[in-house]
Amino acid sequence: MAVHEPQSAEIERAHAEEMHAKHPVTIAAGPYGHPFHPILVTVPIGAWIASLVFDIASRHADDGAAFARGAYWLIAIGIIGALVAALFGFIDLLGIPSRTRARQVAWMHMFLNLAIVAAFAASFIWRADRGAEIPADTGLFILSGVALAVLALAGWLGGMLAYRYGVRVADEETQLTGYLHNGRDTRRTGRRTR
Repeated sequence: MAVHEPQSAEIERAHAEEMHAKHPVTIAAGPYGHPFHPILVTVPIGAWIASLVFDIASRHADDGAAFARGAYWLIAIGIIGALVAALFGFIDLLGIPSRTRARQVAWMHMFLNLAIVAAFAASFIWRADRGAEIPADTGLFILSGVALAVLALAGWLGGMLAYRYGVRVADEETQLTGYLHNGRDTRRTGRRTR
């Protein structure tokens, strides 16, 4: 079986596409090297993990109803936060060239996250129908557990996009300035860099 060796033109094209994916489609997605999507995803992740903690507390605390209501509202905060994060993530996805492995991973990342939002929306509706103050039952624990497990997988894919494929990450030349002694890069300007 022959191993495919990329041709020089193919490597140059791939490098150009990689550099394109590092830059924002619009400044609304965050400036170069500082995308908004990664910081926004902390809201739903934190809210949904906290909702599970509150569900556990609702089963064991003296005032379980307060924790059950807290879990209910944390799920709502997570849904809203996830939809906002998804908007910025979709803008970043548009900057990834078509027919690339990075684009395939980005689509999978997005679809998994939308499925997670749907699972937590179902949990929110289920809780509203039965009474938000009623402590979580086994079905809600299973739904939250499965959604959080899928969230971990989606997060791993997001990490792959940033750390393996460099989507919206500053290029290596820019990254190098963080490792220069005394913050000096005299190769181009002779001036101190930030």
